[in-house]
Parts: sequence; C-alpha cells; structure tokens
Amino acid sequence: MKRLIECVPNFSEGRDASKVDALVDVMRGVPGVFVLDRESDADHNRSVVTLAGEPYSVAEAVLRGIGKATELIDLTRHSGAHPRIGATDVVPFIPIEGCTIEDCVALARRVGREIWERYRIPVYLYESAATRPDRINLENIRKGQFESLREDAPRDPDRAPDIGEPRLHATAGAIAVGARKFLIAYNINLNTSDVAIAKKIAKAIRFSSGGLRYVKAMGVDLKARGLAQVSINLTDFEQTPLHRVFEMVKCEAEYYGCAIVGSEIVGLIPRKALELTAEFYLQLENFSPALVLENRLASALEGAPSQPGQGKLAAMVQPFLDAVSAPSATPGGGSVAALAGALAASLGEMVAGLSRKKKSQSAFVEGLTASIEAMRQAARQLAAAIDRDAQSYEAVMSAFQLPKETAEEQTKRDAAIQSATRHATEVPMETALAAVELFEKLVQLETMAVPSMLSDLHVGRWMAAAAARGALENVAINLASLHDSSYVSEMKSRVAAIEARLTAKPAMIGR
Repeated sequence: MKRLIECVPNFSEGRDASKVDALVDVMRGVPGVFVLDRESDADHNRSVVTLAGEPYSVAEAVLRGIGKATELIDLTRHSGAHPRIGATDVVPFIPIEGCTIEDCVALARRVGREIWERYRIPVYLYESAATRPDRINLENIRKGQFESLREDAPRDPDRAPDIGEPRLHATAGAIAVGARKFLIAYNINLNTSDVAIAKKIAKAIRFSSGGLRYVKAMGVDLKARGLAQVSINLTDFEQTPLHRVFEMVKCEAEYYGCAIVGSEIVGLIPRKALELTAEFYLQLENFSPALVLENRLASALEGAPSQPGQGKLAAMVQPFLDAVSAPSATPGGGSVAALAGALAASLGEMVAGLSRKKKSQSAFVEGLTASIEAMRQAARQLAAAIDRDAQSYEAVMSAFQLPKETAEEQTKRDAAIQSATRHATEVPMETALAAVELFEKLVQLETMAVPSMLSDLHVGRWMAAAAARGALENVAINLASLHDSSYVSEMKSRVAAIEARLTAKPAMIGR
C-alpha cells in the first residue's frame, strides 16, 4: 500500500524571495518529495511550504530545509506580525494515505531527535506528538515568542524543550514539531485598520475563549495594506466548516461597525472543505460529492473494469476482495467488520439524503440534515478503521518476531507483545462502539425516512450489527492473550454493554 504524508513547515522569512527559493530548492532536491505549494506573506514575514511524499523522504526534505533556514535566517533580526520561536518555526506531519496519526507522531519524534543531533536546535513537541498536556496547544509553547523563550528555557523547567538542552540556538531559536489532522490556515480581512477589533473577534470565535470548536484565532495588523486581519487555524474542517467560521466573523464584525473585505487560504485546502461550503451557501438540495466533475471522473477511472465481463461497481471493490482472500493475516475479520459498518453508514446517508428531498418528509428536514452529517461522519470513522485494524494486528506479529535469545530480550519481547495485543484489542472495541452507535441512529432514522426506503435501512441495520459483533469477536480473541486481569474484566464489561444495546430493539429488525 502506498504511504503518503503531508508536511507543512513554516519558516520565519516572507520578504526575501531568494531565501525562500533556496529553502524550497533544497527540499525539492530529495527524491520522492513533491513541493505542492508555497506561500509568503511580508506582513507576517513568514513562508509556508507544503510537501508531500513517502514519510521518510519528506522527513529528510524537511531536515534539509531546517538546515538551510539555520544558515539563512537570523531570528535576532527578525520582525513580523506572526508569533514565532524559530527560524523554522513549526513542522507538522499530517497523514494522507496508508498512514495513521500514530505513524506521524512516531515520525515527528524521530525528526525532533534528528534536528537536535544535526543542528543543536531544541525541539518542542505539540499537538498529537506532545508528551505533556500543556503542550498540545501550540500557543502555550509560543507564549512570549523567541525573545521570552530564550530567557525562560534555561531557568524554568516548565519552559524547557522536550528534546535537546534547555537553551535556544543563538540565531535559529527552537522548533515546534508535531503531528495533526489536516489544518486549514484561513485569514479574514476587515475594512478597518483597528487591530483591536480583529483581536476581539478572534477572541469571540476561538475555542480557548469559549468560541467555535477546532478554531484557533488571533488579530493581526496588516500595516502594508492598512487592514486588520483575523488569522485563523481550523484544525478540523469537517466538524467546524469554513462557512460557519466566516458567518461568525461576519456577525461579530457587524457588531463592531465594520465588514469583511476578503479572505484567503494559506497553503492548500481539501476539495471536501469547499464542497461543504458550496452545499451550505448554494443550498443545493441534491448536492453530493459525486456531482463534482473531478470526483465523478476519478471514480470512473478507478472503477473501470479490471476483469473481462466485470461491471464498474464490482471493479471498485475487487481490490479489497483480493486483499482479503490473499493468504496473509491482514486484512482480516476486523477490517471486514469495519467495512460492513462503513457500508451501513453510507446506506443511511443515502436514505436520509433522498428522504430530505421529498415533500412528504418536509417536517423532518432538520432531523434528516443532521442524520446526513452523522452518517457521513460514521462512514469516515469506520472506513479509517479498516486500515487501523490491519495495522494493529501487524504490530502484534512484529512483536512476536522480536529476538528472544536472552532473558532481557525475552522480557522486552513479552512486554511488546502485551502492549501490541492491548492496542489490537482497543481498535476493534472502538469499531464496535462506532457500529452500535450507528445501529441506534439507523433505528432513529426510520421514523423520518420515506417508507419506500425502509428495506435499505433494514439492510443498513443488519450490516451495522454485523460490524459490531464482528469487531467484538476480535476483541474477545485478543483478550484471551492478555495478562492484566483488571483490564480484561473492564473490556468484557464493555463488550456486554454493547451486546445489550444491539439486542435492545429486536422487534425493529426486519419487521
């Protein structure tokens, strides 16, 4: 399977194009790495470069970029609107395909150690890679910026780096390295130069001040343009979409007597984020990603028959069937159970979407709209579990292959097996929980759906139940290998609770 990640290093240079060119060139020179985008902002004095490729190739490219930034950027002479702690300020790794967030966490920590070894630049770990809860949020690390951190790190243990000695590099400062989901950097410009208004709006919309979940924001003075800006990081656009942020900023701006004059995306944005926004503003009753030409074309190309006489739909699932039927341990029952759950959720989304279009169901439009999003989220979660389950069992097999020649090796091997098996128990438990929640939502959807589509809902419920019970089979077989009796007892209680939820409404199935 192809393994792809994205990395978006932020460099504290946005005014000297020749320096940015040098940074990009040194990273582009690593085989297997693609430079997808670069954005520079003179007011922020910052450049954002988007890389993608195989994990270790991307890691090497970033390390070379950090080396070049250390040569070219002197933070003691740097000024700009954006907060920063280093010449290379942040390095986030994002899973794209064939990789999990856990893979990116491991890579971030490896790269952090390599940064210290190569360049003697201390590293702070943030977001999912953080080893301390107070460093999950990047703003806690950046408090006081380079100038304050330079003074605090040597004398305050709470401000010391996670990797390296408690002192900043004289000119390159420190670097925050992390792992996270896809982030959208989204800036909204106001028709005022009063940055105090932008700061008040930022405070109103950011989650840390009681605003929107998955939103980070600050007010920035764009002196070169005579505007105030609300600079936003959107850490989960599916939970808090762009249009919701835009509308809240618009409302807050009106309260202060100003208006939005434009907005901008820094870096790249997933197509899905624009699709969600289009659906909201255009209020297309029949909208789905399949209406986007590029999506339909990609689907057609991927679904072209691969065997004589095979139809498009069969060709789409054939690769997975081939993978399951192959004489290898993964993908196995856990992945198949997760797929069953994802299919059930997709059926539910179809039923809710078609029902919402019917005049006869107009009284249920709000509930059906909520069901569409709930089913979409469930489908994504369960689809992701297909790979997660296979990877968790592969980790168990890897643990069994560890050396066991000495007593010390045997002890380490046993501990690794127990740890991997525990994780391989928790993954299908999460699948089972998601599937039983889906099962219950499909029951609720029946009260709002068009009667002619009840058979689809019944199929969906049977599939959700099969997903939950299939996942629980994996839980049970792994529990038999674990030695922690209290943990095993707790997990068995959770299994019983899920079973009880599945049998709570037996009369609803297939009626």
